This record gives sequence, C-alpha cells and structure tokens, in this order.
Amino acid sequence: MSNSSKISQKQESKKGYRQNAALILERKDRKILICERLDCEDAWQFPQGGVDEGENPIDALYREVKEEIGLHRKYYKVIDYREGYRYKFDQRHSKSKYYLGQEQTYFRCRFNGKNKNIDLSTKKPEFSNFSWILPEKFNLKWVPDFKRRVYIEVFLDFYDLDIT
Repeated sequence: MSNSSKISQKQESKKGYRQNAALILERKDRKILICERLDCEDAWQFPQGGVDEGENPIDALYREVKEEIGLHRKYYKVIDYREGYRYKFDQRHSKSKYYLGQEQTYFRCRFNGKNKNIDLSTKKPEFSNFSWILPEKFNLKWVPDFKRRVYIEVFLDFYDLDIT
C-alpha cells in the first residue's frame, strides 16, 4: 500500500458523520413539501441542513428552514421526529473532504401557514421551486443514489410507504 493510500485511509478514519436536521412539512390534506434544487434540475428533496456546533437538532431545524425556504417557525409545528438516518457522501460531494456523510434527524411538521409564507429567494438560495405532493407520489429518482436508502427508510417510518 502506498503512503498516500495510508494517509487517505487514516484521514477517512478520523472523519465522522455531520449531524443534520431535515424537514417533512405536511399540510392537513396529507401533501408534503418538496423543493427543487437550484443547482440540479429535476432534483427534489426535503429542506435540510447541518447542525452547527453548540446547536441541538431542533434549533438547527428552525434555523435551516428559515435560511433555506424563508419559513418562520410560527408557521409549522413538530408532530413527530426520528433520528439516526445515515448516509455516506458521494466522493464528488463538496463536504466529503471533511465528513464521511450525514446523520440526520427528520422532523415531521404540520404546516399552518400559506404558500406565500414560503420564500425561496433567501440570502443563499438553494431551491428554484417547491411543490406539494402526496407522499406516495414521491419519485426516488429525484434524489442522488447515495441518499436513496435514507429516503426509503424515512417514507417507510413516517408513512408506512414503500417508495422503491
């Protein structure tokens, strides 16, 4: 084994999983919010983001949702959450230099606002569009391969739904 391989393996063993909070925003009609990534057409996902040092997952959820979709916490309420969803980053992912992947806490929240309360034109826009769909209409092809297992688990856990 070359020295560079040893260094690479040693660096990888020091890397951990980045803590992350993800939002499943649900309306009374059971439809859930999905957002289309600005950097990748036809790539839809739930709003989510990293837990900063000194933050807990719920605080990260409130901050990330405000940063990503401009939605104030007064427009949604946590009704369920589950933790421990984990995926490894694809090597091309910009954060793969620092982390093996992400360990996510998913928060299912009831939306009590209106579409006008969602604002994608944030300081650092991540999404170009949003849509409300029934959970069974979610298409696994919308997310990158390395995230698909987590989405399968999330839909099974929260909706008893097999999206494969």
